[in-house]
Amino acid sequence: MHKKMKATRIIPFAALIMAVAACSREDAAPADKGAARNITIEAGIGALTRVTTTGDAAVFDAGDGVSVYAWTGSATAVAADLVVDGVINTLGTDGKWTPAVPMLWADMVTPHYFLGIYPARTVTSFTADPFTVDNADYEASDLLVARQTSGLTATQNPVSLTFDHAMAKLYVNANFRNQWDAAPEVASCEATAAGTCTIDYLAKTYAAGEQASVALAAKDAAEGYARSFSGIMIPQTGFRTVTLTIEGQPYVYTHTGDIPLEAGKYTVLNLIVGRNKIEAGSVSINDWTEGATLSGGQALQ
Repeated sequence: MHKKMKATRIIPFAALIMAVAACSREDAAPADKGAARNITIEAGIGALTRVTTTGDAAVFDAGDGVSVYAWTGSATAVAADLVVDGVINTLGTDGKWTPAVPMLWADMVTPHYFLGIYPARTVTSFTADPFTVDNADYEASDLLVARQTSGLTATQNPVSLTFDHAMAKLYVNANFRNQWDAAPEVASCEATAAGTCTIDYLAKTYAAGEQASVALAAKDAAEGYARSFSGIMIPQTGFRTVTLTIEGQPYVYTHTGDIPLEAGKYTVLNLIVGRNKIEAGSVSINDWTEGATLSGGQALQ
């Protein structure tokens, strides 16, 4: 008796190739999907200038880091459950931003909203983030914020973030009456204003703290002036007074109305200092690129 032979199944060669190709596609799919889910950013400052310790620049520098936050749900409120929670992206010498850890879209179709902050900072309250200006550190005080609330999906990668100035800037220029033989040294220049606030990032509003002395840093004298000072300031109302200290004597200028301090704008206060009074040559407020001039005032010491 002959043993029965087991039936052998012959797979056509073409079918075998198709099966192998299908397996290859399945193996590759997770990697491709993962790559598609990575959020990348493009960040710029646009036409505005950025304050640095060495001057003004309209670009980020290699090594700069921005914090990125992303959420879903509503464009007008940052969700408690963040998709991206303050991941620091660092600009490389190749011009590309690299996240400290991968940033992933929640899914491929849900609208996402983004907030970028420079210098990189951890935010625990997006409606009341405490901030303090420090004019000994211009770089840290020049807070830039980017808001992308149009509702982007994963098909709109990379995410474009355009940063705006969240703070104001104040310039004080001074000339001196001929009671002095030469322009005297100014020991300090201080603004009586709030140096702290809390920020609502999406509403773009500020709750300024109590007024105190905010020091302005000496800088190269502006053309036509003997002394110049500048500082980053909290956007606020109620600012009217600047004090120059000369030879131990405070010289106080108080404007007749508020001296404007607005986010993304710089205010220039030009003073003429005499031994008995300070006069305002002019007060102007401008965008950090251009703007209009307002009339000045006068006040006694």
